[in-house]
Amino acid sequence: MRSTFPDVEIPDSSVYDYLFGEIDDDRLDRVALVDGTTGAETTYRELIAAIDAFAGALAARDLVPGQVLALHSPNSPAFAIAFHGALRAGATVTTVNSLYTADEVATQLTDAGAGWLVTVTGLLPADDPAAARAGIPPERVIVLDGAGAAGGAGAAGATGAAESSPHPSLAGLLAERAPAPHVTITGDDIAVLPYSSGTTGRPKGVVLTHRNLVANVQQSRAVIGLNGSDRVLAVLPFFHIYGLTVLLDYALACGATLVTMPRFDLERFLTLVGEQRLTWVFIAPPIAVALAKHPLVAAADLSSVQVVFSGAAPLDGALARAVAERVGCTVRQGYGMTELSPVSHCIPLERDDLDASSIGLALPNIECRIVDPETGADVAVPASGPSEPGELLVRGPNVMRGYLGDAEATRRTLEPDGWLHTGDIATVTAAGEFRIVDRLKELIKYKGYQVAPAVLEAVLLQHPDIADAAVVGWHDADGQEVPKAFVVLQPDAAPAEEDVMSYVASRVAPHEKVRLVEFVDAIPKSTSGKILRKDLRARERV
Repeated sequence: MRSTFPDVEIPDSSVYDYLFGEIDDDRLDRVALVDGTTGAETTYRELIAAIDAFAGALAARDLVPGQVLALHSPNSPAFAIAFHGALRAGATVTTVNSLYTADEVATQLTDAGAGWLVTVTGLLPADDPAAARAGIPPERVIVLDGAGAAGGAGAAGATGAAESSPHPSLAGLLAERAPAPHVTITGDDIAVLPYSSGTTGRPKGVVLTHRNLVANVQQSRAVIGLNGSDRVLAVLPFFHIYGLTVLLDYALACGATLVTMPRFDLERFLTLVGEQRLTWVFIAPPIAVALAKHPLVAAADLSSVQVVFSGAAPLDGALARAVAERVGCTVRQGYGMTELSPVSHCIPLERDDLDASSIGLALPNIECRIVDPETGADVAVPASGPSEPGELLVRGPNVMRGYLGDAEATRRTLEPDGWLHTGDIATVTAAGEFRIVDRLKELIKYKGYQVAPAVLEAVLLQHPDIADAAVVGWHDADGQEVPKAFVVLQPDAAPAEEDVMSYVASRVAPHEKVRLVEFVDAIPKSTSGKILRKDLRARERV
């Protein structure tokens, strides 16, 4: 099924040229970014100047097109400068989860082949040893909030770290005012390497080109509905592809104003919405739960909010309606995955007739199939009512090139003719309305973050009292997915559930913690030894 929307033209350009190549004076003097912590404002003119200066400073330090730069930072205007400055210089950016441990950072830096690291002072305890392990010298570790010469325009957001730091600072690099390099960047060049577990296994580098990112912003502009007069809260992390494409690049392409938050805090979230008169709030479902239920919301001024848009994990229709009623706004959701740059479906603002629990319609330029997971045959779409369930496959200009250095994982996910297996089970109507009804893939979505069961299972199996283990997604009292471990103990071993959870928590990032533990006699497996996660998830419905 082709999208019900007409195709849009996808420019063959770099991300920088697409976003900033042709901006009139009126837009140049609008505020592009507001630091939600300090209130500092950066206009589009100042943002572009800072991006060019950062690109120039990187080139002056011998960064050449195609080199990989890792960006490890919470949301701030400085993140936008570093990200787009690196792309402007021709680098490929791999964004790193700001919650990662030193070992996890080092693993990604090494796998991505990163030769540079951009970070913040608070993350240096993890990043210094990680950079050393990956062979990145201190002079190529840039600290966004480090001390240095004034960068002007409030754009850098630099505040005093120790003068004796061996690392250059963003403010210092911007103060050099080095001219941006003359580099040729095509739509086929690799722009970003975000990491995703895909449908199974450990995180893998997802190869996304400049054309992939430009295409997905262009597709989104045709449907989602943001415009240049909107003020957008950027609390979802930019290191996640949802935050990177939908919040950062899509908002900048529309000429909107982004107000950044480095981390979610409900009280500060509500205060910023009121103070900054924000009109669009992009969220993940756990924030929807807070908006629907938390008593602080009743006293907050949310009168400016026109749209709450949810993504990164499924949003229940009843929860969406509760948020819409309490906040007094339109609530919509979109669907996608890192491998799709990331958006493939959404409910348009004007389509109140679509079920709030559905993922809506395919974006322009996208084709979809629903296939039987066992046979690969296309599922028939009846004239009325939804189709039978099947795996959702997607094809379009936003589909990744493949997984970095992993031909086998690429082969399992991406067909030679461009069809990408999402690992989600969906239905579709003849009118093109899609609904996700189950999951074929193993990936767990905890508060919008990806959690790979294989990673947690490997940690669990290191415990001396554990003979076997499996991890699946389980729903808590609010209907949100959490990681649950099924554990088979060694003979005569008797650890408590809390002991198992503490053991894992000490070895993984906070979002990867096991939240529930159940001791079982055996883990269900196929004859080939594959864990039958569907059987474990079925226990939830008993």
